[in-house]
Amino acid sequence: MKKHIYIPLLLLGLTLSVQAQQVVPIAKSDVLSKVSERNTSIKISEEDFKQARADYRQTNAVFLPNITASHTAMATTNPLMAFGSKLNQEILTQNDFNPALLNDPSQIENYATKFEIQQPLINLDGIYQRKAAKSKMEAMSLKTERTQDYLAFEVDKAYMQLQLAYKAVSVLEKALDAANANKKLADDSFKQGYLQRADVLNVEVRVTEVQNQLQTAKSNVQNASNYLSFLMNDEAYVVYMPSDDLTIGTFTMEDKAVSENRSDIKAMQLASNAYEAMNKADKMAFLPRLNAFGSYELYDDKIFQGGSNGYLFGAQLSWDIFQGSKRIGKAQKSKSEFEKSKLEYKQYVSQSNLELNKAKRAFIDADNKLKLTTLALQQSEESLRIRTNRFKEGLEKTSDLLLAETQYAQKQLEYYQTIFEYNYTQAYLQFLTKE
Repeated sequence: MKKHIYIPLLLLGLTLSVQAQQVVPIAKSDVLSKVSERNTSIKISEEDFKQARADYRQTNAVFLPNITASHTAMATTNPLMAFGSKLNQEILTQNDFNPALLNDPSQIENYATKFEIQQPLINLDGIYQRKAAKSKMEAMSLKTERTQDYLAFEVDKAYMQLQLAYKAVSVLEKALDAANANKKLADDSFKQGYLQRADVLNVEVRVTEVQNQLQTAKSNVQNASNYLSFLMNDEAYVVYMPSDDLTIGTFTMEDKAVSENRSDIKAMQLASNAYEAMNKADKMAFLPRLNAFGSYELYDDKIFQGGSNGYLFGAQLSWDIFQGSKRIGKAQKSKSEFEKSKLEYKQYVSQSNLELNKAKRAFIDADNKLKLTTLALQQSEESLRIRTNRFKEGLEKTSDLLLAETQYAQKQLEYYQTIFEYNYTQAYLQFLTKE
């Protein structure tokens, strides 16, 4: 009975395993396109820009009027309100001046429709707040641009990691084939009495080691594929196969420098400009403001009617002379934030130059290492060829052949790893020096 239960479960497990191992070829250009369209970090950055743009649009209130409309219904026996309501409705009669009616009026209903407009004329602190909001909006736009640059660099790195992982799988699969072939030779030689059991065990250990390394390399393929899926915001998490091969890139390092026009550095500068504008706005808050105002009013004793009307307009010069040192502290704080932003900008540029110098040295090291690993790979390949031929003729020890095989596989992996490092430093230098 248990067997009948286990067999469907086993088949289901095998089916899921095959589906999980679906391999999809993909080019780097396709990855870049999908990341640009789908990546969550880019979408978040775009939403940050939209928020900054909305904040900037709110500052249009510095120039545009504020218009409101209202309709008020009221019933009163208050002497002053009753007399004023009749006056607004233009229904006063000689009899309404009777002292008895003035002091004790009957209930009167009043319906007022009012249109009001307030127009800022001189609001210097608001103008500088608008400048600060604009600088922030432009900085967020540049931040979005830098996010896209960074993700393009991450795609380069992730795609090269996938290429490297497949190279490791290819090298180790060939190493495993060679190890299995040598194991067969060792088994045959042991049966014929040419080898001892210890030599056969050494070969078997080598086969096991390569199998473990191959499994790790296959896991690295899945890890690299999953990271590409994450960058593309693709929840399928299939196993990708690069359609572009891992080759040595061409690059010239002459005249490479960190530019102040780089989007993130310009964004830092704009952020500093925003803090400067906010500090000026806080200083301008000490000055008076001039605003115009006006209204048009309709009155009646019936709802939504306008039997009488009137208007009012004027201008107001207001000056908050003292607010308990609140504005003084606010101006001091914004000045400190501005000074801090200048220091952060200087530090950020200095750190970028530090990273550039470090990347230049890493590129030179990778270039030298690439030359050495190329020679070492050629030498280890020739050494393995010679020892393999001698082993087949019974002229070479098993341990020496295993050592040659191990060294050749290691040199191949080192060679491809060095190509990755060489190309990675190129991509990083381009990212650091991008304008």
